[in-house]
Amino acid sequence: MPELPEVETVVFDLKDKLPKRVFVNVWTDSPNLIRHPKFDQFKKEIKGKKIERIWRRGKNIIFDLSGDLSLLVHQKLTGHLLLGKWERKGKKWEALEKGPLSDDPMNKFLHLIFWLDDGRQLALSDLRKFAKVELLKKEELEEKLKKLGPEPLEKDFTFEKFKEAILKKRKGKIKQVLMDQEVIAGIGNIYSDEILWRARIHPLKKVDQLSERDLKEIYSAMKEVLKKAIEMGGESISDFRRPSGEKGGFDKERKVYRREGEKCFRCHTLIKRIKLASRSAYFCPNCQKL
Repeated sequence: MPELPEVETVVFDLKDKLPKRVFVNVWTDSPNLIRHPKFDQFKKEIKGKKIERIWRRGKNIIFDLSGDLSLLVHQKLTGHLLLGKWERKGKKWEALEKGPLSDDPMNKFLHLIFWLDDGRQLALSDLRKFAKVELLKKEELEEKLKKLGPEPLEKDFTFEKFKEAILKKRKGKIKQVLMDQEVIAGIGNIYSDEILWRARIHPLKKVDQLSERDLKEIYSAMKEVLKKAIEMGGESISDFRRPSGEKGGFDKERKVYRREGEKCFRCHTLIKRIKLASRSAYFCPNCQKL
């Protein structure tokens, strides 16, 4: 699932290309992707709306539109937004330009397409069709986002605020707490593993067992990992692609996630994987002792 760095990458790539563009039409073969309102009403309401601003909150991409509306896109497990031009050939959409949009199989699962007033299209490629798209009034958007925790890269998210947020879940395991969107917004499976590896903290360690030093290491690693991932355009080990169709570059920096059986970059111990609820956790049993 795209996490904070991937969503921030999408926003960065789109915000200079789309503001002031106008939606002129929309198509889908999967109306259930549109959670609110029903697709026929969604199509009617979004036509003629101008994009005023594109921003991120947690894992959500938000397009502020004219008419006091906002388009919210949560890419979920396998979704990613693409910007280009396609034409329908039979039952498939084909990119008109050669490159990642036409060549990468992960960019071919188009289930939602917006036409823009400059002739380009904004498309959602989503293999599993789990993505969520909503057209909301501003007050509805505020209500939907209010439960999200603080943004980890905001300047005012100090160590003391981080510590306070984490310690509210005293009996929780640290990996799960880092992934709790009501504690901190935007961190998921990939970056919780990468953060804890850098901080040398076992993913099953309970929050009430963390020392002040442990918390400082996690806080520092969180800032470092997320900033680096944004700088490199996110992680594309699975389905995520940038709006150009290209892969993100964080794979060069990945230290532990999905490296089961490979050697730790620090101590050469083999990386292990364990199940934590319904998710996997990757860690070094030597560097990250419980």
